[in-house]
Formats: sequence, C-alpha cells, structure tokens
Amino acid sequence: MRSDLVSGLRPTLLFTLIFAALLGVVYPLVVTGAGQLLFPAQANGSLVRDDAGKLRGSMLIGQSFAGPRYFQGRPSAAGNGYDPLASSGSNLGPASKKLVDRVTADQKRLGADAPADLLQASGSGLDPEISPEAARFQVARVAKARGIAPDRVAQLVEANVQEPLLGLIGAPRINVLALNLALDRQGGAR
Repeated sequence: MRSDLVSGLRPTLLFTLIFAALLGVVYPLVVTGAGQLLFPAQANGSLVRDDAGKLRGSMLIGQSFAGPRYFQGRPSAAGNGYDPLASSGSNLGPASKKLVDRVTADQKRLGADAPADLLQASGSGLDPEISPEAARFQVARVAKARGIAPDRVAQLVEANVQEPLLGLIGAPRINVLALNLALDRQGGAR
C-alpha cells in the first residue's frame, strides 16, 4: 500500500517540479529577454532623460511639476502625490466632503472654466497625460512665467498632441513630461 502511494506521488512531484521550473524560471527569463531585445525602452519603464542625460521621469507615470513655468498634470490620488507604490483612485464618492473641498479649492485656484482633467484625478492616480484642452488652458500662465510669447507656447502644445490610436481608440492627449521637456528646450526664464 505504501509503495503504491509513493509510486503515485512520483509523477505528481515530477510534473510539479518541471512546471515550476518552466513557468517560474524559464518562461519569465524568455519573456524578459524578448522584452529587452525587442522593446528595451518600454521594458525598462519608458524612462526619459533630458539633453544633459539626467533622468527626468517616465512617460508612463505622472509626476508633479513645481511652479507656474511648467504645465501641470492631473491631480494625483496615489499616496503622497504620484506615488507608484500607492497607485489607486481616492475612492471618494461625489457626496464626499473631502473630494468636494479639494475640487472646489482647485477650481477656485484655476478658475471656474478649468477643464475637468485638471480638477479630477484619474483612476490610477498616476495618469501622465492631459487633454489638449487642459494644456491650452495653461498656455497663458506658462508663457507669462517664462517670459515668452503665448503663441510660441501654444505651438508647442499643438506639436505634442498625440492622436487616438488608428484614429479611433482613445482620445487626443498630451504627455505632460514630454511637453515640459520640450518647453525647457525652448528656453524662457528659469
């Protein structure tokens, strides 16, 4: 009876070890290697460096930009502002006083006609993109802070609009990091 049990367990243990090695070691190494070979930038987080080689961020994760001379992204509900380890929405409902107070304060600071994506956080709290309308809304402030012509900043905004995939999937959007880096290359007051 005992030998039947042992002989029945051998194939089970053997298959468990084989599949653990295949799915726990071989498959991840193959997928990681293929990602590094075929899509190295994306596999490493779509990191962006400025012209001096300094790491400025990721095209995939929003970040805050200090001061009026930069375009601002969507508010973040992720931890302590764009914390990728605390990615989530705020879970505050429309009747939440905390949410209403935050949106009201942002609307008072930005103006009553501020686009919704400058007032409302994304589902992940890490959205790196804003609508073209949200960027256009900020042109006058950024141009004034930099001491450059608003139409020059507006042209930069239009040059950074990413159209929907295949013209159908998604909405037009602007990556805030890419726009701010392009703005830094244009110059203006520091």
